Amino acid sequence: MSTSKKIRETYNETQHKIVGYLQSGITKGKHYFKSKYIAKDLGLSPKEVGTNMAILADICKDLNIIRWSYSNSTTWMVTPRAM
Repeated sequence: MSTSKKIRETYNETQHKIVGYLQSGITKGKHYFKSKYIAKDLGLSPKEVGTNMAILADICKDLNIIRWSYSNSTTWMVTPRAM
């Protein structure tokens, strides 16, 4: 099964967008993401992003997602999960 198909079956549409955004950022060398910037880039509310990031932190098997800090917006540290 392809990774893209697996992601679509595991996550809702919003979570799918967020996971794709995070994976794209990681390939560019980023590891820290602010909820408000994810929301702006994806056309979501920061609260919607924060709620879904917390869920993804528990269920995402491809990424380690850790709430890192809070200053003006929650910052998340995201790294690929070791296989």
